[in-house]
Parts: sequence; structure tokens; C-alpha cells
Amino acid sequence: MDLGLIGKVAVVTGSSRGIGRGIAAQLVKEGADVILCARGAADLDGAVGALQGPGRAVGVTADVTTPEGAEAVVAAAVEHFGGLDIVVNSVGGSGARSFEGMDEADLQTVLGKNLFPALNVSRAALPAMRERGGGVIAMIASVWGREGGGGPSYNVAKAAEISLAKAMAGDLAKDGIRVFSVAPGSTLFPGGSWERRLRDDPKGMASFIERELPWGRLGTVEEVADVMAFLVSPRASWVVGTCVTVDGGQSRSF
Repeated sequence: MDLGLIGKVAVVTGSSRGIGRGIAAQLVKEGADVILCARGAADLDGAVGALQGPGRAVGVTADVTTPEGAEAVVAAAVEHFGGLDIVVNSVGGSGARSFEGMDEADLQTVLGKNLFPALNVSRAALPAMRERGGGVIAMIASVWGREGGGGPSYNVAKAAEISLAKAMAGDLAKDGIRVFSVAPGSTLFPGGSWERRLRDDPKGMASFIERELPWGRLGTVEEVADVMAFLVSPRASWVVGTCVTVDGGQSRSF
């Protein structure tokens, strides 16, 4: 299936590793021109150098937890590729593992890792997208934004991203800007928390996988990236405001 992404311009935040990196790689394979961004230049350079496909890629070192960083990555898309069609908000991070360990500072920190970068980059992208006559904005949320689980502050932040995407979808439809969220389940990638848990607690992880994951394994970055490539493409033009779960049956919600 031709996804119609050749010549489209995308920004993928948090794309030096993990799910963001996988999404950037898949978009480049499909022919999109992609701005990758992260705070660490070394990891970002490695990610850009590893990409293969007809699309082009440029790395931008920026902190999108700030409005200035968000504006810088959007400006880079316009400067290098002439505009902006797609934003994938993939920056994230967790916090306290229990309510007892959570306080206002923890919640503010976790919102700052997840919700506010998505807000900053999405707002910065609007003028460029309106100039193009429309676009697509996607949030990488989590199954723990759809139901209880994970750390409490992370749960709140990911639920907020899903809610923000829903609100934006209604407001921005008039501009031809399509917004939605994707909720991955437990996903394994190098340097990620699940890789660390597998190494540090193999027995506990074996029990978790048997209990929580019907297919008997963690998800892969490629499985999330393939879904996202379709969802940001013109082929998914009627997917608006919803949250698409990619979790191998891990979650319990309908």
C-alpha cells in the first residue's frame, strides 16, 4: 500500500532512541523528510546516521520542554524542507512509582516531560501547518493513560495527552489539521526501562509477561512505528480525535 508520504515533512520529537526513533525511521522509509530532535547531540547523530530510505533526515538538538526549543524544531522543518505536514509528539518520561512517593514536584516534573512538550510543539507547528492548508498531529500516550496502571504521575500525564489530543481534534478540524493519540503497551528497546527490568529482575519479568501479556512477549518499536506511519498518512484521513491502542492485548479497557 502506498501511504502517500513521499515529500511530506515531519517532526518527530524524542527521536534519538526508542519509539520516537522507530517512527522517524519508518517515515523516512516511506519517503517523508523528517526532523529528528532530542537534547543529546551524540545519540541524535547516531539515530540520523542509521536511517535508510528515500526520505531525508536532519537532526536538531533542542529541548522541547521549552517553547523556544519547540519553535526551533518547527523552524528547522521550514528551513530545511520548506514546510511542515506532520508532528509526532514522542517525548516522555515517568516519575514516582507510588502515590506515597508522588508529590506536587513529581507531578510537575512528569507533566513537564510529557504533556507540556506536546503542547509546546503542537502550538509552534500551527502556523506552518495552516500555511500548507492542513496537517497531522499525533501524541504518543500509553495504555496507562487509558486505564489504571504504572506510576500515578505518569498515569495523569498520559491521560492528559489523550484528553488534549481529543480537544485539539475538535478545535483544529476547521484548519484541516487532524489530531489523534496512540497508546503503546510495554515496548522493548535498547536503553529503555523494560530492557533494564529484564536484566535486573528476570524472574519478576517472566512472571509479569506471563500474567499481563497474552502473546507472551513485550512489544517492539517497529510494531508501534508501522501503525503510526499509517495513521499519519492520508490513508487514515478519517482517524480523528481517537486513541489507537497498540499493545498486543495488554490493556483491559474497551
